[in-house]
Amino acid sequence: MIDKINIEKTNAWPFVEARKILAERKKNIELKGKIVLQTGYGPSGLPHIGTFGEVARTTMIVNALNYLTNIPKEIITFSDDMDGLRKIPDNIPNQEILKQNLHKPLTSVPDPFKKYTSFGEHNNEMLKKFLNNFNFNYIFKSSTELYKSGFFNETLKLVLKNYKEIMNIIIPTLGKERQRTYSPFLPICPTTGTVLEIPVLEINEKNSNIIFDNEGQKLEKSILDGECKLQWKVDWAMRWFALDVDFEMYGKDLIESAILSSKIEKQLGKKNPSGFAYELFLDEKGEKISKSKGNGITIDDWLKYASPESLSLFMYQNPKRAKKLYKEIVPKSVDEYLEAIDKSKNQNELQLLLNPVWHVHNGKIPNENIIMTFSMLLNLVETSNAENKDLLWKFVKKYKPNINQKEYPIFDKLINYAIKYFKDVVSKNKKYKIPNDLEIKALKALIITLEKCDDDMQPEEIQTEIYSVGKNNGYKDNLREWFKLIYEVVFGDENGPRLGFFISFFGVKETTKLIEDKIK
Repeated sequence: MIDKINIEKTNAWPFVEARKILAERKKNIELKGKIVLQTGYGPSGLPHIGTFGEVARTTMIVNALNYLTNIPKEIITFSDDMDGLRKIPDNIPNQEILKQNLHKPLTSVPDPFKKYTSFGEHNNEMLKKFLNNFNFNYIFKSSTELYKSGFFNETLKLVLKNYKEIMNIIIPTLGKERQRTYSPFLPICPTTGTVLEIPVLEINEKNSNIIFDNEGQKLEKSILDGECKLQWKVDWAMRWFALDVDFEMYGKDLIESAILSSKIEKQLGKKNPSGFAYELFLDEKGEKISKSKGNGITIDDWLKYASPESLSLFMYQNPKRAKKLYKEIVPKSVDEYLEAIDKSKNQNELQLLLNPVWHVHNGKIPNENIIMTFSMLLNLVETSNAENKDLLWKFVKKYKPNINQKEYPIFDKLINYAIKYFKDVVSKNKKYKIPNDLEIKALKALIITLEKCDDDMQPEEIQTEIYSVGKNNGYKDNLREWFKLIYEVVFGDENGPRLGFFISFFGVKETTKLIEDKIK
């Protein structure tokens, strides 16, 4: 059990947010006897890695809360599946189906994948499948189901009662054209089934109806039982109110929306939830990751090349800093995960609470020694020409004969990831340098030096010898360029593993032959 003093002392962000929730929502939590945390999902496109980030980070806060209080907690994953389909995602098949159903609620749009009753249901099921793979503990809520079942009815009546006041909150934030057409209520068209964004002419609070002009025809429609849905910011506030939400995190781009929704919830009679605005994920071009564009790395891609735990660690780190998210960042994330495990072995309790891996594993950090980094393993895959896990393990055992494979489950999985990643990503980006005469001379000097070394030498001793060769062959004032030369010629990259360690593991003779083959 963690010392309570250390729990109060730590400034790890999940604990900071957990303490804030308990302070800001004390009365609300005590009244209902539980803590409700919400994550939102817009199923207009397939779930992407940012969706995972929101649930993973919220789960880390729940884990922190568990150390602070015994009050029950629940995470609601809410799907805005009653939203109208505004545009066609780029990464979806049978796009004609979607074109024919634009502006209809997502749960009324046929599934272009032809697996489920609607596009909304398909994407909801993809989300649940993904979250279940990670064993997240959550409660799924569908906007369509809650609207149509009448769950939101009483809160919708309250919104209608406060119609004028809510309009006064929203209207000043809109442009002149939008002011003329805005309505918090979006009726479902009785003829086309589309979500209508049209102004409300009158409200009938007594009957819970709105009157609007539908292409010259004056219509009256109920706001209850899914006949209408609410415009985004009002919908968010209504959801907070009806579900009695205590906490929700959201992207930086929704800060203004959160401010307005908070004002609306206050108007309805409740205090807004605690919030946490995180920075957005960017693709390799620096553009925001989008479900409809399908840019950046996918969930499936990450899990093909690295463990779920490395992804969780990526999500933990610096949530308020924008981060690029594409295939090439995977090795760095994996190595940071391995490094965090290694550091944990010599950390005290307070230090452990600041270690990302503590939050990834909820305090149950794996007790496994790290054989090598993922980056080095990728180099080993290349240099050993290993195409399957057994061959690579055979190679490892050649240089570490006493190693027990069963004691290294993380490394065992890492080998498979490395083979796949090297084949799909690394090999395609390799650009081997053809050395000039002076560079060949320096590399031949390195070969001569390595021939005098043996496999019993310590990695640092070998590293020192490599330094000496560089100093004696024109790189005295710029050893960085010396190592860059070796990496570019041998590994086809500007960077690589610490050479002393790599040679010690790979073998002196094998490394010598490797260099010889590259300069022929």
